Amino acid sequence: MELEPGSLVREPELMTRLGLGRTPVREALRRLAQERLVDVYPRQGIFISRVDVGDLGALSEARGSLEAFAGRLAAERATAAECDEAATLLEELEHAAGEHDERTLIELDQRIHRHVYRCAHNPFLEATLSEYYVLTLRIWFVALDRVSLEDAVQEHRSLLEAIRDRDGDRAEQTMRDHVARFESAIRAAL
Repeated sequence: MELEPGSLVREPELMTRLGLGRTPVREALRRLAQERLVDVYPRQGIFISRVDVGDLGALSEARGSLEAFAGRLAAERATAAECDEAATLLEELEHAAGEHDERTLIELDQRIHRHVYRCAHNPFLEATLSEYYVLTLRIWFVALDRVSLEDAVQEHRSLLEAIRDRDGDRAEQTMRDHVARFESAIRAAL
């Protein structure tokens, strides 16, 4: 959300800002278009896609099922090293209690979700959920000043414990509940 939704993307400015040539910038823009983060209009330009809060319901339906499944798989398939990483993330959650820095909390939330996706050991599920997470994150930013970030991030405690303890049922239900609570909180804020 650093670039305003609806704003025109200027390739030369991006090239200068990022210190990259034309080819990598165009390739990145092509990928962003596939991920629905930019809209390409021939002969008009490329624009940062608008945040459509109306997408929340459809995203939550997909994420509710897929993230719950990923949670189960993560608990069942996580390696010993990944279980150790879950324990480390639990420690970070402890230190984040009472944290009010939005960037720190969002970054922790992202790392936890991505950890779960990786632990599922299904690259197709990971890619799909990563894309849906980014789209959901954009909606979260719209309501950021009206939603408790700390509560949302701290909900991951039970999920990480379930992965660490290899409890697939609990991981699945925790993730399903987390996505549903997130949707309810955003709807209430908007």
